Amino acid sequence: MSPRGVDDLAIARWRFRTLLLDGASAPDASSAVRSLLAVQAENPEQTAWALAARTTGLTRAGLAGLVGDGELVRLHVLRPTWHLVHRDDVRWLLELTGPRVRHQLGRQLERDLGLPPERVAALGDLVEQVLTETPDRTRDEVADALRAAGEELTGMQLMVLLAHLELGLRVGSGRPRPDGGVGRHTYAPLADRLPASDPLDRVEALGELARRYAVGHGPVTERDLAYWATLPLGDVRAGLAAAAEDLASFEHDGRTWWHAPGEEPPPRSTAPRVHLVHLLDEWYRGYQDSRRVVDVAGRHPVGREPSIGLLVVDAQVAGTARRTVRGGTLEVEVAPYRPLTTAERRTLEAEAAALARWLGREPVLTVTAPAT
Repeated sequence: MSPRGVDDLAIARWRFRTLLLDGASAPDASSAVRSLLAVQAENPEQTAWALAARTTGLTRAGLAGLVGDGELVRLHVLRPTWHLVHRDDVRWLLELTGPRVRHQLGRQLERDLGLPPERVAALGDLVEQVLTETPDRTRDEVADALRAAGEELTGMQLMVLLAHLELGLRVGSGRPRPDGGVGRHTYAPLADRLPASDPLDRVEALGELARRYAVGHGPVTERDLAYWATLPLGDVRAGLAAAAEDLASFEHDGRTWWHAPGEEPPPRSTAPRVHLVHLLDEWYRGYQDSRRVVDVAGRHPVGREPSIGLLVVDAQVAGTARRTVRGGTLEVEVAPYRPLTTAERRTLEAEAAALARWLGREPVLTVTAPAT
């Protein structure tokens, strides 16, 4: 049964609450990551802002400390891209979703990068040995160590090899190297950072994945989850069936939408809510099948994205945004798709100021006139 008044806009607002962006912040970054299960982390600085927008009092040094201590682990999981995951969730997520993506990367290593399986196996053992002897090495330092051992790899070969090893539960993030921001990524043996845990059987793991994704990202469709976790629809449906007693669902637009039980769409806020969101934020990139609910007016281009930053007003994409750090200032250039009201402009100024404070800069906001 569909909740009263549900439509695409209501679903988009609902997700804003689920994803901790409506002001109901998580108590800390670890709680936010646990709630979302995995947070895309291709760009560490942008990921840091995504978590800062969902918490109170998070600092860049504090986030680097959580990664350094191993409470949060940055590695390839779910899809062939970086994510931040709480250490309690790394093992079962990789055991469930890692083999499929790892197979894809293994084919890439052999077919496109000239590294056959036997050489990948030998290189993997060597990388583990290097990181066991001296953990917390940057990718360049790993490359230097391999070169000293007589193994010269291209940058792409090493990058894909390390991702392949992450997906196999062999290496993960180490202590970030200080660089004035959230720190440069380093590698360390993964087993040392993960608590011991009993393995989940496949159906149990699929159910846990479906439940956590629906509760942390809902409302969602089965195809959203299939994209997010790189799993076939058969596995996704088995997971949703296993988790069905712990979830609620409704029908809309010819699809079934899953969410935490006891929830309904939130009422529309009387005050404007304006956010500067990165294109890779879970609010946008955490879906595929139903991603377009964030653009009910149809203003945002489909396909190639025009910007890595988004202006979001009332849970809808309302324009693009670009930020540039220049000296002691943060320049934020916003190109809205429609004229902003006085209240929306004022809230945007506050959001740009909050982002600048997070980066330790002074804000310089420029808003262009919408195209007619």
